[in-house]
Amino acid sequence: MIFNLGNLLLVAAISVAGMAVAFPLGAGLALVIGAILNYVVTPAGSPLLLFGGILLICAAIAANALAYRERSKGARAGTKGIVLSLLCGVVIGLFYPFVAKALIGENHLGPYTVYFVFALGALASNFPLNYAFMRRPVSGPRVSIREYFQGGLGAHAWGVLGGLIWGTGTICSFVAAYTPMVGPATSFSLGEGNTMISAVWGVFVWKEFRGATSEVRRLLALMFALFVLGLVSISLAPVFG
Repeated sequence: MIFNLGNLLLVAAISVAGMAVAFPLGAGLALVIGAILNYVVTPAGSPLLLFGGILLICAAIAANALAYRERSKGARAGTKGIVLSLLCGVVIGLFYPFVAKALIGENHLGPYTVYFVFALGALASNFPLNYAFMRRPVSGPRVSIREYFQGGLGAHAWGVLGGLIWGTGTICSFVAAYTPMVGPATSFSLGEGNTMISAVWGVFVWKEFRGATSEVRRLLALMFALFVLGLVSISLAPVFG
């Protein structure tokens, strides 16, 4: 339920502030909060490599945000977009420790059972949360249930496919978190590397930065380099813990 709310806040923030502010700010804040809380719940791995990698990824997210800002020629998000982005980061950063708690202790659940229960929570909360956002949108007119079903089959199919891909990755994350050597802090931090995947799609598939200045290209190169170094550092944390 917590993750579902955070995800909806992320989409809302993107609709108001755009990717330039919403995703880097939300993902960066979630990474810091989630990693610290998860490490408190289940300490695992080298803290130096883990948090050093997190700092590198935060720097990569900052470079990503600067590149988007430069590409947008200084366009800035309003207060509403920044507040939504911060709320998104806080909420998403809080959800994984509850998953970690379900994986430890007496009569704890296994990772596949946790994911099943997690999916039930997302399903049950989706109807009231989505309806609330539809009736009280952060931007644009209200949306009715009837309008939702007027969407084309192809558009809904892409959403279902995205859910299947995300679900597969989430199961892998929960299984990795269950492994004593890895732990939830490392698993969650590596999962936040999805920011780099989004950047790869934007740069190389959708060509969002076609015709960008040399400064933007340097920021993008710096972003990818910092992300790779950060992910390598986090990946090595369990080995040297």
